[in-house]
Amino acid sequence: MSRLLFLCPMIACLFSIHLYSNTNDKLITTYAAQSVKKEQNKNFLYRTSAPTKMVKGKKYPLLVFFHGAGGRGQDNQGQLTDAGAILAFEQQGVRSKRKSHIFAGQVPRGERWVDVHWSLFGHKMPKISNSMKMAFEEIDSYVQNPKNQVDPNRIYAMGLSMGGYGTWDAIQRRPDFFAAAVPICGGGDKSLGGKISKIPIWAWHGDKDTVIKPSRSRDMIQAVKEAGGSAKYSEIKGRGHNSWVDVWNSAELWDWLYSQNS
Repeated sequence: MSRLLFLCPMIACLFSIHLYSNTNDKLITTYAAQSVKKEQNKNFLYRTSAPTKMVKGKKYPLLVFFHGAGGRGQDNQGQLTDAGAILAFEQQGVRSKRKSHIFAGQVPRGERWVDVHWSLFGHKMPKISNSMKMAFEEIDSYVQNPKNQVDPNRIYAMGLSMGGYGTWDAIQRRPDFFAAAVPICGGGDKSLGGKISKIPIWAWHGDKDTVIKPSRSRDMIQAVKEAGGSAKYSEIKGRGHNSWVDVWNSAELWDWLYSQNS
């Protein structure tokens, strides 16, 4: 009996993992896989998905998602399945209730959205990374394609960890392109706070994060506010390097994001 009691939790855990994997596998097929060969024979992999039941002549928002380090690779799936992003988008009705496009590029192993080390307490904006450069090119093509009916005034940036850095970097490079941003446990160039002071920003970080220090988010929010902005910041008590969990579960955050219009 004691052996059976020991095995039951293990069986339940394995069953949950199996269900999670099956759900991811089914959802990923609803995102169109794209592969584009760039200069120096580099391939940029990304997936896109359109809102459900689009109406001809109507414009729709676009969520640009920057994945974390765990989503790197060449499978063109990890950028959405890592950290539960694809499930969160489904649970929050990003494509159905909020009628939004989603764009998610994938960084190859060994590369980053922003070429800086995550342990630093601050950094100056470096030269644009290959992945960010290629992402911008493909995002532009997607937005400019009339069949996608993207609303240029409702393009949102969101990213976690390595992608949190990517989110700050993207809006600092293109402050007039994004209508709002949600950088999660990331960091940016605080000397450029003035460039993004007019963008609605809601940053998130765990106060127990030892991978990327909470001061990286605090410094960016302070820089934006000192430049006249009114950025929001949620520092989750007791949370480590997984504050995206709180973002996934915050209906308030998603309602706020999709209410923004540049």
